[in-house]
Amino acid sequence: MTTPTAVTAHTLDDTARLSGAADFVREQDTATLLRLLLPGLDGLELRALADRCHFAHAALLVCPPDESSLREQLAACGLDAYAAAQPSVVVRERLAVRHRRDAADLDVRILRPEVHCTDGERRVVEVFALAVPPGSEPVEVAAHERAHDHEAHLAFEVDRPDPLVLRGLCETFAQHGAVADGGGYNPHEDGTVFYFTAPADSKAGYGRVELYASGDHRAVLTPHLAAYQARQPAETLLRLMTGAWTTQALAACAQLRLPEAMDAQGADRPRTAVDVGVLARAVPCDPENLATLLRYLAMLGVVTSEPGGFRLTELGVLLRADSHGSMRSLALMYGGAFYQSFALLSDAVRTGQTGFEQLFGENHFDYFARRPALAERFDQSMAASARMFDPLPLHPVIAAAGAAPGRRTVVDVAGGTGELLGRILAAHPGLDGVLLERPHVVEAARRHLDTFGVGARCGYVVGDFADMPAGGAVYVLARVLHDWDDDRCREILRHCARAMPLDADLLVVERLLPPDGSPSLATAWDLHMMCNVGGRERRADHYAELLDDAGLRLVGHSPLPLGASVLHARKAAPGAAGASGTSGTSEGEGRTS
Repeated sequence: MTTPTAVTAHTLDDTARLSGAADFVREQDTATLLRLLLPGLDGLELRALADRCHFAHAALLVCPPDESSLREQLAACGLDAYAAAQPSVVVRERLAVRHRRDAADLDVRILRPEVHCTDGERRVVEVFALAVPPGSEPVEVAAHERAHDHEAHLAFEVDRPDPLVLRGLCETFAQHGAVADGGGYNPHEDGTVFYFTAPADSKAGYGRVELYASGDHRAVLTPHLAAYQARQPAETLLRLMTGAWTTQALAACAQLRLPEAMDAQGADRPRTAVDVGVLARAVPCDPENLATLLRYLAMLGVVTSEPGGFRLTELGVLLRADSHGSMRSLALMYGGAFYQSFALLSDAVRTGQTGFEQLFGENHFDYFARRPALAERFDQSMAASARMFDPLPLHPVIAAAGAAPGRRTVVDVAGGTGELLGRILAAHPGLDGVLLERPHVVEAARRHLDTFGVGARCGYVVGDFADMPAGGAVYVLARVLHDWDDDRCREILRHCARAMPLDADLLVVERLLPPDGSPSLATAWDLHMMCNVGGRERRADHYAELLDDAGLRLVGHSPLPLGASVLHARKAAPGAAGASGTSGTSEGEGRTS
């Protein structure tokens, strides 16, 4: 147990460290500090950095026994004793990982008292305060942190941050020996931090440096964190092992309808913090367990923790059933039947049989068809990814068909409830549509297409791929071929080829596996399709071969949102076997990434 004398000694130590940090901030300026930090900078690089960021603060972690002690320390250093405090997300998580503790047990706050500097600027000392009452468990954490000063760093704030500027700054730091050392997005203040270990030849006196950018820049942060985690294999593996917990936490949030309870007045209204007790009564559920779930959801960015409770974020709104682009059904599917079958992934790899069939005794199409509520949820989950369809009504093939004289028809093959077909017909009044689907889906599609206002221009064919309607100008296979093995894909494509006139076009929407093995959503979905459906994702050249076998040729492909692509194919000229062995792009289409 820590004695009162030890507490006093630690308090004096923290006060001296605070005073030293304040003096450092007071005496430095941006250009001088950048020269010390990155000695290899040439004049042009120094000017470019100084134009894009400015020295903002020096930071350190202190461990006062309570808030009043912290305020006394600040006052003793000539700093604002009443500076506002906010919860820390990034440092709390770093401490939790470093000391193998539950982040919820580490009460870390951020304070930023101002310092009046000799160059006339106003900067701050960033104080991370970990409350460590005498005799409490974090005493060992505090002793270690005081000895090693892991969280002490210099910070530069990025002026007018945008992705291009942030990537350039990170690359410049890396080129001059700074090494990625973590970071994160703090929803409490809507800011993104990029931590680096200072270069070995740095003369700045601090071992770490931070770039701070206001706003949410997690897209730029992701590769930065990947570089950091590559040097932390055990931590990386541990985080990967808990991925199933994330899936279930999101599914539980959707199942309990927490987003609706947190914003009872609607998805488009201003959101406020809701007390856990109030929320537990509204759901209803156990308050203590709900608080545990909410803390985890806060770590994921689905909610934020605030003085009044928890508030739903833009990310969390997507789990509301009534939000625009709702992904609630998708969360329930991935946390439900598909999640259960993933427990048999190793059996699927070993035997070649899908985990879903091993678990439920039949393929997912038949299983869902006999369970109307589950079938409806599956169709809704497919619609949840409909954002990938946003650019398709403007695709050159569809635009040309819509502008041609007379009436032309778009045939949507296995198009679900008609989300894509409805968008196309709404954008092009001169087009008609035909939807080929299973009986129970057609009825739902009729209702859905009526809501688009295009039902009068749409016909319906109930049947299988062999019942392919003939004579269309454009045929669409959206997220269909990845459900099947190669032989079945060839059969489906041959049905299309037989039904297509010579001048018709085929658009295939799928996620493409990258040819170089780079990270891709398609790689994850390839595993999902193997385990749950028995299908697969493919490279563009693989689709080209399948098309060629069916008498079609790949003209080109272009990217879509959510990691998808649209492949454009036409009927091959008679005797032109092998003509589609290309993965290039057609006129008006960009190369897929």
